Amino acid sequence: MENILIEKQDAIAIVTINRPTKLNALNKATIQELHDGFKSLNEDKSIKAIIVTGSGEKAFVAGADISEFANFSVEEGGKLAAEGQRLLFDFVQNLSTPVIAAVNGFALGGGLELAMSCHFRVASDNAKMGLPEVTLGVIPGYGGTQRLSQLVGKGRAMEMIMTAGMIDAETAKNYGLVNHVVPQAELLELATGIATKITKNSSVAIAKAIEAINANFEDGTNGYEVEIKNFGLSFGTEDFKEGTTAFLEKRKAEFPGK
Repeated sequence: MENILIEKQDAIAIVTINRPTKLNALNKATIQELHDGFKSLNEDKSIKAIIVTGSGEKAFVAGADISEFANFSVEEGGKLAAEGQRLLFDFVQNLSTPVIAAVNGFALGGGLELAMSCHFRVASDNAKMGLPEVTLGVIPGYGGTQRLSQLVGKGRAMEMIMTAGMIDAETAKNYGLVNHVVPQAELLELATGIATKITKNSSVAIAKAIEAINANFEDGTNGYEVEIKNFGLSFGTEDFKEGTTAFLEKRKAEFPGK
């Protein structure tokens, strides 16, 4: 891995995008490495939560690497978006291991799209977020038009995308784009604290909950039916046996790995 770092702390993994001289911009190589890293961590039964952040204090991810696609044709542009969504953005959204974005500094373009594909977001008080693609004569292509409107509402998404403006962390919190805002020095501590709470719960149940929640936003899918199916499937798991037995025995449940 040349562009990302992975650190494991007990049941938590921290993925750091490490291109500080490029403000952690996403190029093809970084997208592939992130895919490989997330895939490996998802298959690691000892890892029950993942945090993704950017190296340095200036940026989470300041955008995509424009030099890679400035001369693309219509066909190449469409393929770029499709491959990026398949490899990383849709992949992260549907990962069965929870992914928390710890947004430290600029999260612009593909950076905000990556943060939005995570299961939820926390931010440092110096974070700035936006989708400035229209200033380049293009639109967000890694799911930004869809996920931003799902998270902040159609009107706010329209305004943010059309003006190409940035919002600060407190505004992002008021919009529902991020869950918490803290000083930068406390960001990873906050994210790790939340991740620790997650690791104490059933990874099997959490994976089923992620699938059910995501189903609400899929065209042609009845989220209630997915919830009913996954609720029923939970009854056949060892985690359900352990969780209910622990409750009845008035002790804390000891769930295994994934």
